[in-house]
Amino acid sequence: MDARGQSAALERGDLSAAELMEATLARIAAVNPSVNAVVSLRDPDRLMEEARAADNAPRSGWLHGMPMAIKDLANAAGLPTSMGSPLFAGQVAEADDIMVARLRAAGAIIIGKTNTPEFGLGSHTFNPVHGATRNPYDPRKTCGGSSGGAAVALATGMLAVADGSDMMGSLRNPAGWNNVYGMRPTWGTVPSEPVGDMFLHQLATNGPMARTPGDLAALLDTMTGVDPRLPLSTEAAKTLAGIDTAPKGLRIGWLGDWDGAFPYEDGIAQISQSALVQMGDLGHRIETLAAPFDADALWQSWTDLRSFAVAAGLGALYADESTRAHLKPAALWEVERGLAMPAATVQRASMIRSDWFRRTTRLFESVDVVVLPSAQLWPFDIDLTYPASIAGRPMDTYHRWMQVVVPAGLIGLPVVNVPVGFGTNGLPAGLQLIGPRGSDGALLQLAQQWHGATGWPQARPALP
Repeated sequence: MDARGQSAALERGDLSAAELMEATLARIAAVNPSVNAVVSLRDPDRLMEEARAADNAPRSGWLHGMPMAIKDLANAAGLPTSMGSPLFAGQVAEADDIMVARLRAAGAIIIGKTNTPEFGLGSHTFNPVHGATRNPYDPRKTCGGSSGGAAVALATGMLAVADGSDMMGSLRNPAGWNNVYGMRPTWGTVPSEPVGDMFLHQLATNGPMARTPGDLAALLDTMTGVDPRLPLSTEAAKTLAGIDTAPKGLRIGWLGDWDGAFPYEDGIAQISQSALVQMGDLGHRIETLAAPFDADALWQSWTDLRSFAVAAGLGALYADESTRAHLKPAALWEVERGLAMPAATVQRASMIRSDWFRRTTRLFESVDVVVLPSAQLWPFDIDLTYPASIAGRPMDTYHRWMQVVVPAGLIGLPVVNVPVGFGTNGLPAGLQLIGPRGSDGALLQLAQQWHGATGWPQARPALP
């Protein structure tokens, strides 16, 4: 069952929350030891008590009585928030983050956390606290990240729906590499936390992951909405009500390798283009676009603004020599760049970002959706920290291999990853469907139409 199917069965009384919890815990016990996706799992007896209590309580929302695990970057009251760092291992959250509180208000039973890289840095889920999360289609490979635990839990049937977060592809890359759906919503629609600076660092957002676009829409509608404590939070149009409205005759622009700027491993462009042919068969017009902006300028803007943001978040840990020693090299690199950055560099990066946004407003006058792969290569060996090259081109930073996700993430555009099948290596791939700000519902309708034609998560489930 997908999440909405479970919800409907619970509402009808065809399924009890206790039965669902029992099945969930059994599935985790059977599967999780081989993939290590769910961490900090709560006491099973206590979870069964909460499920039975849900069966005897009025429904509080569509998630009533349904198990969920929260990405280990977000706070869920009573559960550890390690962020994958030894500095915070065992630290128990006293209160829910806004997003988690909204999930609980809709009836979810929080059973534990899902694994993530240390501080969410790097699209490869491993850390010194909980270890590595393995790809369920090949346990020798990475599952991606940073929402890797969530994607694997979905792919293996341990969860029906999951939350994640995305700064640099963290809801897109792991979804593509695990044959599920992940969505980075329009920036601001899912509020962050009312702490620290609330104006400058507009890069990351929370969002939903699922095995169907309908479940993405249902969870997105639960997550979104203005929080008066956050000046840049925005109200999003509800997406679930129109999910089954099939779009017709969309103009879909394929950005390819951005005129050679993005190297792709063999097979990535081919599987992407095959998917576009299928989209054309659904009645949409596919066209190949020239690179609409200078890729090097986008990359410079991204790396500067990202380091500026990471330094703000981890600067206090860096300043203390006793905690600095526990930061991984990627974190040190980001913080040191950010702390040394002149204000003029930040301004220049923001101007490039602004110019790119202005260019996309013209781009979306000629096309409705633009498309890029969700990753530039197939899942790599789990023992690698990051790939050193793609198609013979050296990667000059720990995250350059994910450059393909920057164009949308830099300016907060909505993106839905859709699974597009499997390579000759048996590994899954995905496509980014990118739209203008506020087009979340339209992208989900296209994803739903695609799902009806392909159904990849159900056609090729992961069964380790």
